[in-house]
Amino acid sequence: MARKLAIEWIKTAYYDLENIRYIIDIDYLTHIIAFHSQQAIEKSFKAILAFNNKKIPKKHDLFALHEIVKSDIGSIDTNLLFRINELYIDSRYLGDIGLLPYGKPTLEDAKEFYEFSNGVFNKVCEILGVDRNEFIRQ
Repeated sequence: MARKLAIEWIKTAYYDLENIRYIIDIDYLTHIIAFHSQQAIEKSFKAILAFNNKKIPKKHDLFALHEIVKSDIGSIDTNLLFRINELYIDSRYLGDIGLLPYGKPTLEDAKEFYEFSNGVFNKVCEILGVDRNEFIRQ
């Protein structure tokens, strides 16, 4: 049961990454790329929690989640994690979704966030023993 739930979490992270893949070069959608990057990392961390049969907190703070899973996931770039963590804004503030404190991310920011979130996703896939290709068209 724990593995099945973990697979569902990582599959939803994959879908966030797939959304990014289709829009990665569109400069006016950098805030959407950034938001989906944050979501992919959050869901990847929650997949680890599910896999380990731990309670999944209703938190969106990547640092709080990372603190719980860091013994499983190993070393990651906490400076970049901090920048991406700044992206989460409650959905009732639609105009701010995916914005950094200094405004809309640049295309370079967005691509960096995508690469980082993809790397976290891949680490979690290794932990879960799944191949990302199994999620294609499910």
